[in-house]
Amino acid sequence: MNKVLIAFFSFLAISMATAQKKLCAEELIGKGTPKLHGEGINLRKDAYKAFLKMKEAAAKEGINITIVSSYRNFERQKAIWERKYEFYTSEGLSPEKSMEKIIEYSTIPGTSRHHWGTDIDIMDGNKKYTGDVLVAEKFEAGGPFVKLKQWMDINAKTFGFVLVYTNAQGRKGFKYEPWHYTYAPLSIGYLNQYKALNIKEILNQEGLLGAEHFTDEFIQAYYKNNILDINPELL
Repeated sequence: MNKVLIAFFSFLAISMATAQKKLCAEELIGKGTPKLHGEGINLRKDAYKAFLKMKEAAAKEGINITIVSSYRNFERQKAIWERKYEFYTSEGLSPEKSMEKIIEYSTIPGTSRHHWGTDIDIMDGNKKYTGDVLVAEKFEAGGPFVKLKQWMDINAKTFGFVLVYTNAQGRKGFKYEPWHYTYAPLSIGYLNQYKALNIKEILNQEGLLGAEHFTDEFIQAYYKNNILDINPELL
């Protein structure tokens, strides 16, 4: 058994223990006040410590793992959602089509994994780039962050981090995000706790732009495809 698999089974064992650490519903939907660690990092303690170890290891290979985004509370996610909703509808898209565009990459507030203090979007701070940072092509051959992606493919699990939205054939929901990793020893348990929430009821209480178009069919498809159709190692 290779080192990556050994590390993977090790953090799965840790996740079974940490899964018993309950979060309140408010924290699961981004409305709590979690204790976060690290200036510019903002992760829960265990995730923060693991990230520092991973960052140190990557630095030895000339890679500067830099966080683009980590913890986002409900209000921050709401601002992202409503900005995009207003933009797409102003461009002439129907509310339904606007929501379809948004959920290609962005979550409905209250449903983001970034609410948990376990997930990170990353880049290589040593590399120069132009345009948007979080673009899949930048992590592929010829892109500025390809070395980072190759290193993460081999080493991330050693530190407990797993890619969330893979490019596996047939996967639905959010598009491929080679920059989005989660600290699995914590987030596996948090997802299991999240499944117990009534998402439709929560969203109906928030008065989000476009919420009147959150049909039962839309919410069910979103839950199945965007929340649960992720890397199977995280389920």
